[in-house]
Parts: sequence; structure tokens; C-alpha cells
Amino acid sequence: MTTQNLLVELFVEELPPKALNKLGAAFSNVLAEQLKAQGLAAADAVVTAFASPRRLAAHVTGVLAQGADKAVQQKLMPVAVGLDAAGNATPALLKKLQALGADVSDPAAAVAALKRAPDGKAEALFYDSIVKGASLQAGLQKALEEALAKLPIPKVMQYQLETDCELPGWSSVNFVRPAHSLIALHGFTVVPVKALGLTAGNSTQGHRFEAQVSPVVLPHADQYDEVLKREGSVIASFAERRAEIVRQLNAAAAKVGNGARPIDDEALLDEVTALVERPNVLTCQFETEFLGVPQECLILTMKANQKYFPLIDASGKLTNRFLVVSNISPDDASLVIGGNERVVRPRLADAKFFFDQDRKKTLESRVEGLSKVVYHNKLGTQGERMARVCAIAKAIGQQVGGDALAQQAEQAARLAKTDLLTDMVGEFPELQGIMGGYYARHDGLSTEVAEAIEDHYKPRFAGDDLPRNNVGLVVALADKLETLVGMFGIGNVPTGDKDPFALRRHALGVVRMLVEARLELNFFELTRQALTVFPAAVVQDKSVELDEFLVERLRGYFREAGFSIAEVDAAIFAQKLGHWSSIPARLQAVRAFAALPESPALAAANKRIGNILKKAGEVDAHVNPALLKEDAEKNLHAVMQKLLPESEAQFKAGDYTASLQTLAALRAPVDAFFDDVMVNAEEMDLRLNRQGLLKSLHVAMNRVADLSRLAA
Repeated sequence: MTTQNLLVELFVEELPPKALNKLGAAFSNVLAEQLKAQGLAAADAVVTAFASPRRLAAHVTGVLAQGADKAVQQKLMPVAVGLDAAGNATPALLKKLQALGADVSDPAAAVAALKRAPDGKAEALFYDSIVKGASLQAGLQKALEEALAKLPIPKVMQYQLETDCELPGWSSVNFVRPAHSLIALHGFTVVPVKALGLTAGNSTQGHRFEAQVSPVVLPHADQYDEVLKREGSVIASFAERRAEIVRQLNAAAAKVGNGARPIDDEALLDEVTALVERPNVLTCQFETEFLGVPQECLILTMKANQKYFPLIDASGKLTNRFLVVSNISPDDASLVIGGNERVVRPRLADAKFFFDQDRKKTLESRVEGLSKVVYHNKLGTQGERMARVCAIAKAIGQQVGGDALAQQAEQAARLAKTDLLTDMVGEFPELQGIMGGYYARHDGLSTEVAEAIEDHYKPRFAGDDLPRNNVGLVVALADKLETLVGMFGIGNVPTGDKDPFALRRHALGVVRMLVEARLELNFFELTRQALTVFPAAVVQDKSVELDEFLVERLRGYFREAGFSIAEVDAAIFAQKLGHWSSIPARLQAVRAFAALPESPALAAANKRIGNILKKAGEVDAHVNPALLKEDAEKNLHAVMQKLLPESEAQFKAGDYTASLQTLAALRAPVDAFFDDVMVNAEEMDLRLNRQGLLKSLHVAMNRVADLSRLAA
């Protein structure tokens, strides 16, 4: 059968920019999957998605005009139901065959054409038939309806469409935006499918202002992007349009010089790509006096409100130039440039005004106002929350750095939320913490405290930096612990994919700070310490559940780093682990140990020892050499006397890899012990002595990691 490439385009009014790329991918993927499922396209057919502000399109290679006929076998019913005692067809069987379109004029011949095959404990009748392949029109109609139904539409709108029948009237259509035309081209041929009240043709509209012709007529499915670009002045491919914007942004920045480069923001780039059909990057500027405002404020207002790309210099400082991605390319761009400069000026002036006004009051003077801001109806005000974070920060600071750090951490925690009451943060909530740092410096506070106020929300997301100094680490840790303990304590626990208070992100932040900053703090003690700052009547003690939640985030963190589940569990479930800062070194030791030939046998032995000791109950790690009777247990004890002190010394020195590798020499004596020695001997003194020997060995083997987790 011959094939042709297929092009389907839906032309609509401006689509939601933040969802455009996802809509384009979903439309093309579902359309192609449905065509493949109906046998109209091969499994390896190439699918190309197109998405611009006013169109969704898909190009599929190798599509058949008529699907191949397929042999289908259908189960009818058990033989006992379909045939009587004489082997003749029952009325139920004949009715079923008739419903399937089979010829039942000769019942005996109809029965003879059936097949019998085992079906569970009984035998069943099966009917073989040939199903005619789907026509392209019918198959594409079904595929198109499915593709539109499965679009991840953020919000559906309803609009009226004039009917195309003889009687005048209007029909209601539900879709993300009003649709105006539909294309379905199979090679040169139009496939007359219908969707959203439209019948497919071979024409569409180009750029609103710069199209060369209207409408744009497509002669062939393979000429879609070429004709649309040439005659319609539209780059239909999202990826191509995005790449063109990047190219123009970099070229425009290079012309500015001084190492200027556009701000790096993938989300902004995607959104702007979804707003223009044929991009034209222009360079604009604003008055240098606005550079006295914190650059984060200026960058945010230009990106969020105007979709501009601010330019920063080689040192990372904001310049007074910015780039605009225009949707038109006039011969004289001065009016477009001037218009964008006029639009941004009031925004920057507002930011400057807020900054000047906010600095008239100190952060300390705003502390009292926190008591008037509700944090949570069950957990009180921001003032009450601030007091709790202060208490936690002071206690952690004392453990990490003594009185000096405790005092600085308490001060930073007291002021960390005060920028919520400033005009700048009221206008730009994304700047909370950042503005607090600027205002703290203006108030003459120390660099450590100012940076801690700025950083106390960190890490905000996966891959974000940790706070820059110990004061910031302590306050950030206290802030996240207060949130976790409080929310768990009132029952706001994440379920499934729902996590409205971002508790998983907070927990991962705690994990990262304890591990990456090498804070020698016991997470078990931290959660209980944080619980003490809450009134007993406000929250319940959910420490056990919170511990499990944190450990699960810890396991996920190291699995993301490339370690196996067995390696991670071996490291984090070591005996008397203490603090998490040692886990990376333990993991490296576990990986090195697992590569040794002795590893599987020792891991299995360790698991066996653990089971023996678990059944024995409380066992004293003490060995009486006089009670060692068998050669195998004497030999194991002698080797342990030599190797265990060496391994312990390496452990105390922090050389976990060497500590485990030293124990690898125990494989042979351990194997011999289990081959030749009965641990649970009838004589109680022998039994206890052998259990004590195994207890000593178990403690030593699990000091770095729980090696039993490596057992298959």
C-alpha cells in the first residue's frame, strides 16, 4: 500500500502562553498514537509537533489512505452453552453469530466454521473474521476527536458558532479558545474531517500584520512550515522559534558590548516563544538612576510584568539595557522601542519609590507588626511563629557555634520575616528574604545577619544554593523545622501528589543542610527540640512520623545522587549513626566494600548473625577465651582480636573505606565458624559465649554500615 504524509492544523485565537508547548506536544502525540492504533500509521512513523500562539499542528509520516484488513478471533461462549447434545447450534449461538454479521442460513456450516479451544477449565467456541481496515477519513476523525478531548487545557471556555446548515442558528462549542479553521492534508488531498464545528480544508491564516497573502493555501502536507514561513510570516515550530529568539538575544547582547548577556530564564524564554509568531529582538534602555534600586527588583518587574530580558554585565550586575522580543518587524523600530521604554519607566519608578519608602523604617520597628499577620489559623500569627523560630535557632546555634552564633541566629530569626510588611515585598512577594537582606544592611546590621535574613528561605528548590554562612544555615534549618513540626502536628501531612505547604521541599532542605553543610546535629534530637517550642494544646507529637518522612527524603536524595537502594539503606541504617554529615563517606565505603569478592558472603553472614542475636534477645558482647572449644571459634576470635582494633582505629580516624576493607579478611574464619560451630549449644555457658563472640563481630561489622542490607 502507498502512503502519504499527513498534516493536521487547528487555527484558533491566542492560546494560553504558559501551556502552549505542552498543548502542542499533547495534540500531536495523541493524534499520532490513535492513527498507529488503527493501523493507519506505522509504529515508527515520525511525528512533528507545531505550536504557535494561534495554532496547533501535527505532521505524521507514512499514513495510509486505507488501513489493512485484520484477522480477528472473538470468543463466543462455552461449548456447553453454544451447542446442544447433538452438536447443533443453540438459539443463543445463532443469535450471537447473527449479531457479528456471520451467515447463519446454514447453521451446520456456521458451526463447522467455528473453532474450539480450551478456556480455563472448560472449552469455548471462537469465531474468526476479517475486519476491514479503517479509512483515513474515519480513522482521522476518531484520532482528532481523541486528541482534542485529551488536551491538557488549563481552563475551557464556551463560545457560539454559527451553524452551516440550511436553517440559521448558533451552536455552543467548548474549547480552550475559539477555533476558526481546520486543515487536514494527506499529501495533496484534503481529508474532510470535522471538529469544533469546522470542516477541514487546506488554508489557514498567517501573521496578523505581516502575512504576504490571506489566506495561506497549503498545496501539500510536507510544505506546511515552509509555506507558512514564506507566505504567512510565521515560524510554526515552537522549538525553531525558541532557538531563533535565543540567537537574536545573544546577537543583540553582543552588540551592546562589555560582556553583556541576557538574563538566564528558561520559563521566561518558553513564555515569550509562545507569545510571538515571528520574533524580532530589539534593544531598549532606561535611566541609569534606577540602577540604585536592588537589581532583583528591577529584573523581576521587567520579567514578570513586561516579559523583557534584562541585560547583565560580565560581573553579573544589571545594566540599563534590556531586550524586547517583538512580534512585528517594522522598517523603523524606533516607535516600538520608544513605546516599550515608556511602558517600563513607571514600573521602575514604582520600585524605586517602594525601596525609598521602606528604608524610612528599620526592620526592628516592624517586628511588632508581625503579631497582626495571620500565619495559620491553628498555628497563630507570624509573630508567634517568629518567636518559635527564634527559640529553635538559638538552641541550634548554641550546639553548632556556642553563645556568639546563638545570639546572631536569634537576632536574624527575629528580623527574618519583617520584610513581609514592606511595600516592596507586598508588590513582589517573590522578593521576601532578598529585600530583608538589603534593609538589614541599610540598618547597619552585620554582614552575617544580613546574609542570614536574605538566605533563610534557602534552599528554595532542588539544586538551589545553601545559605552562605552558619548564621543563615541555623536560621534556615530552624525555619524549616518549625514548619515541618507545626504542620505535621496539626495533621497537614502530604498525601499522594498533594503537598500544599511544600513540606517535601522543606524536608529536602533540612536533609541537604545537614549533609552538605556537614552540621554535626542529630536529626532525631532536632525534631523533638523543635516540638518543645509549641504549646502542647496546639500541636500533637508526630515526631515518629516526621522522622520517617525525613529519612525517606534522605533516601531519595542519595538515590538521586546515583547510589543504589541497598547502598543507601546500608549507610543510613548503620548502628549509632549519629549525624547525617558522615553518610557520604559511609556510602563511598559501602560501594568500595560491595565491589570486593568477600562482600556477598560477609553481607549474608552479617544478616544471619543479626537474626541469631534477634532471637537471643539481650546479648553481652563479651567473650571468655577459656570457653572457646572448637578450632573454628578459636580461630575467628584470634582474627577478630587482630582486625577489630585496627578497623575501629580507622573508623575513628574517619577512614570508613579502610575500616570496612579491613573486615573483609574475616570472610574465611566466619564461613568456617558457621560450618563447624553450633551457636545455640545445649550448654548455656557455651551458648552465651558464642553469642557474645557474634555480638562483638556484629557491632564491628555494622559500625560503618548495616552490611546485611547488601545481602541478596
